[in-house]
Amino acid sequence: MNLESPKYPIIKPDRRLRARARKDYKERRETIRYRSSFPVKIYIGNGKNKKVYDAVAYDISDGGMLIGGINIPENENRINIKFRIPDGTMPEQYSQGVFKLKGKIRRKDGEKNIGLEFDEKLSTSLSKSVWQWLKIIALLTIIFTVGLFFAVKSQNVYWFWFNVPIFVYSLAVGSYLLSRYLFALFYKPPQPREDELPTVTVIIPAYNEEEEIMRTIRQIMESEYPEDKLSVIAINDGSADNTLEMLLKAKEIYPDLIVIDFGENRGKREAMATGVRMAKSEIVVFVDSDSFLYPDAIRNIVDGFTDEKVAGVCGHCDVENIWANTLTKMQAVRYYISFIIMKAAESVFDSVTCLSGPLAAYKKNIVMEVLDDWEHQKAFGNQATFGDDRSLTTFLLKKYKVIYDSRAITTTIVPEKYKQFFKQQARWKRSWFRESMRASLFMWKKQPLMALSFYLGFLLPLLGPFVVVRAMLWVPIIGHGTPFTYLFGIVLMSALMSSAYLFLRKSKLWVYSFTFNFFYMFVLIWQLPWAVLTFWTSGWGTRKKKKKLESF
Repeated sequence: MNLESPKYPIIKPDRRLRARARKDYKERRETIRYRSSFPVKIYIGNGKNKKVYDAVAYDISDGGMLIGGINIPENENRINIKFRIPDGTMPEQYSQGVFKLKGKIRRKDGEKNIGLEFDEKLSTSLSKSVWQWLKIIALLTIIFTVGLFFAVKSQNVYWFWFNVPIFVYSLAVGSYLLSRYLFALFYKPPQPREDELPTVTVIIPAYNEEEEIMRTIRQIMESEYPEDKLSVIAINDGSADNTLEMLLKAKEIYPDLIVIDFGENRGKREAMATGVRMAKSEIVVFVDSDSFLYPDAIRNIVDGFTDEKVAGVCGHCDVENIWANTLTKMQAVRYYISFIIMKAAESVFDSVTCLSGPLAAYKKNIVMEVLDDWEHQKAFGNQATFGDDRSLTTFLLKKYKVIYDSRAITTTIVPEKYKQFFKQQARWKRSWFRESMRASLFMWKKQPLMALSFYLGFLLPLLGPFVVVRAMLWVPIIGHGTPFTYLFGIVLMSALMSSAYLFLRKSKLWVYSFTFNFFYMFVLIWQLPWAVLTFWTSGWGTRKKKKKLESF
C-alpha cells in the first residue's frame, strides 16, 4: 500500500507478542500509533540562528511521532515542528489543516531517527480551535434545521389537501427521523463490570479474505483481554484463494489459534454455527473476516452481559477504507449515523433489531436455544443463506434484550466498486424485509414507542418508491405542480444527518451525507421493490454440503 495516500489508517502493532493480554501489562503509550510517511518541517533556534530541517514522519500518535531522515545537533532536545496529516493516516477528525507544535525529543534511534513527544496532544490542540468551532457550527445547524422543519410543516398545513400523500409521508418520515435523534440523546453505554471477566470465544468465518485475514486475527489476538479467558476460532469456508494458507501462518504466530477448514464452501451461517458448538466459553463473539477490532473492543463488549436478560450486544462499526473514493466516503457517513444514532435509539429500549456482523457478542447458552432453528431457517422452502446476523437477532429479540455498546469499536472494509455495493445492498434489503416481517409478529409487545418506531421504520421505506414517482413525475406532469417540497425535504434530512456527523465526528466528510441521501432517494430506493419481490431467493451462490472438516 502507498503510505503517502492510504485508504485507511494502519495501526502500528506492539512489538511484544500478546502484550496487552498480560496481567502485568501497562500502557507504554496512551494512544494508538499509526504508520505514516509524510513530510514535516523542523525548526530549531530563533532569529538569525534559526535552522530549518526537512524530515519524514514514520509513525504518529495523538501524543507524538517518530521522525526520520534528519540529523540535528546532539545537544538539541526541544524542537518546533510543522506538518499536515494526510487523509487516511489517522482517524478522519485529525485531518484538519496544518499543525504547528512544540515538542521534546524523548529518544534518538541511530543517527537520523528521533522520537518526539508533543508538548500538547493533537486532540487537545484541535479541541481548543478547529473542533470547538466545528461543534458550534454543527449545533447551530441542527437547531436551525429542526426549526425549519417545523416551520415548513406548519406552512404545509394550508396545502394539505392539494397533495395529501406526499405531505403525510414527508411528515411521517421527518417525525420518525427526529424521534431517532431524540431517543439517541438518552442512550448510555453499559457500565464497566466490576465482577470477574467472562470467558470469550471469538469466531471468524472467512471466505476469500487472503489480503485482510491476517490483520483481523492479529488485532483480535492482541486485544486487551486476559489470554487465559480468550479463545479464537477461524473457519475457512472453502475459500478459492490463499485464505487457508494465511490462517495457518497466523497459527504459527499464535499457536492457540484454532483453524477449521471446511474444504468446500458451506456458507457463513454454518461456519458461525460450527464455531458456536465448538466454543466452551460463556460469551461468543462474531467478527467478520474483513473487520478490525480496537484493542479494548472485546473488553468493552462483555460489560453489557451483567444484565442477565441481555442476550446480545452489538459493537460500533466504522468504515475502514474511508478515503478510497466517493462511494466509501458516503458509506462512512451512513455507517456512523446508523450506529451512533439509529442503533443507539433502539438500544434505549433494549431492542436493537440487527447485531451487525463486524462485531457482535452473544451469551452462548441463549444462542444454543435457537441455534438449530436459525442454522436451518428456510424462506418459502429455500435455505436462508444471507442476513445471518439480522436473522439471529430476530430469534433472540422475541424473548430477550438486545443492546448496543458504542465503546466496543471495530472498523470494516466496505465495497469500493458500485457493482459490488449494489449486490451487497440487494442482499441486505432482502434480509431486512424477511426479518422485519418475522419481527412484526411480536414487536407490538415491546415498549410502545419502540413498537411504533419499528413499524414506521418498516412501512415508510416500502412506500418510498411510490412517493418518489408521485413527487417527481405525477405531480409535475399530471398535477402541474412542483417537486420542490419533496426535494427540500431531502435537503433537510441531509442537513440533519450532516450536522449530527459534524458535531459528533468533527470531520470534513459531513458533506457526503447530502451526496448519500440523494443517491439513496434516486438510485438505491429502486432496489427495494425488487428485493421485496425476491426476498426468499439465495444471493450468495452455491451452498453445497460436504462432510470434510479439518481442524488445525
